[in-house]
Amino acid sequence: MATEIVFPLAAEANKQAFLPFSAPWFGDEEKNEILQTLASDWITTGPRTKTFEAKFADYIGSGEAVAVNSCTAALHLALAAIGVSPRDAVITSPLTFAATANVIVHQGAQPIFIDIDPDTYNLDPHKLVTFVQQQCRWDPRNRALWTKKTNKRVRAIIPVHYGGHPCDMNRINDCAREFRMTVIEDAAHALGATYYGRKVGTLGDMACFSFYPTKNISTGEGGMLTTQDPELARRVRLLSLHGISRDAWKRYGPDGSWHYDILDAGFKYNMTDLSAALGIHQLEKLPRFLKRRGELAKQYENLLADLPLKRPTALANVESAWHLYPVQVQSSWMSREQLIARLRADNIGTSVHFIPLHLMSYYQRRFGYQMGDFPVAESVFNRIVSLPFFPRMTDSDIERVGFAMRKAFAESMAA
Repeated sequence: MATEIVFPLAAEANKQAFLPFSAPWFGDEEKNEILQTLASDWITTGPRTKTFEAKFADYIGSGEAVAVNSCTAALHLALAAIGVSPRDAVITSPLTFAATANVIVHQGAQPIFIDIDPDTYNLDPHKLVTFVQQQCRWDPRNRALWTKKTNKRVRAIIPVHYGGHPCDMNRINDCAREFRMTVIEDAAHALGATYYGRKVGTLGDMACFSFYPTKNISTGEGGMLTTQDPELARRVRLLSLHGISRDAWKRYGPDGSWHYDILDAGFKYNMTDLSAALGIHQLEKLPRFLKRRGELAKQYENLLADLPLKRPTALANVESAWHLYPVQVQSSWMSREQLIARLRADNIGTSVHFIPLHLMSYYQRRFGYQMGDFPVAESVFNRIVSLPFFPRMTDSDIERVGFAMRKAFAESMAA
């Protein structure tokens, strides 16, 4: 049945300033902290980074937090810390940014994709169990899970909390525990989300967060790894800065010593105090940011209720961090691409999260993935678009997007 779409009179959107898909929100607190950091003469990893780590661990409820220069770095360090190697495989979702799988490749391991749930867009735990039962074999002597096809040991699972909505971690953890797999949360989207009252970041063996400019808080570039395991944290911290026995703060501080040793071939993944200066105050503002994101989601829900769209799903016992507001276009008269173009003509930015990784030429060439392997991820990708969504948005910004959406569908239907 055709949908009748009525939209109110409004000023032409194309006369208004560009509304981006996302934007960070900094204030005087961050600016002043940056100036104080510069005046302190200590701009690399130092006291502010340590303060940020402590505050972050306290907020998450994790025993440990290690600040790094990106979520990609955190994910890579997590795999390196448990010794993932070329004989191994790591499970994750195809509907994620390239970094999630790239770090698996960096360790020489095989990325294994499991298709997504059609409502939450997270890794489907039922398909995970099916994969383990049908395409793997359990080695009881060595207590290890091996893939039948490539004879790789399945070492870890990286569930991606898509858009800020937590994965079904109880089922994922049950499977992981049974088959001795490490669980590494990709929480790039999910700072502040909860699952059965527990914060994302405490639901697996390790968790990795992003502070990129589009994320729920930003340090420009930055990331954090959380864990309850002090030994894992020690290993990650060591690998994050060249494998050096003393970081710069310990060597060049008032009680430091020039002497150090290289204990492992580590990486250059440390966070600077300049970044941490932003993070300290962004974290303090996170509750306000999350509250506003929830308000914006409710406004979109009401404004878009009668349009041919599939809106985000929020399951019971979950509090989403509402990092994204993705909708699927379910119209027979307008495609996702046409909607993006019409919004762009009205000076409104959008994005698409994500192109499934098994459709990327590298992963097809290297691992033999092809179109059709993960039909749910492909179906979602073909229709999904992320609307402007960030705490600085005003009510009038949301109304502007709603008006532009209604106008686009109405004009397309009339054409």
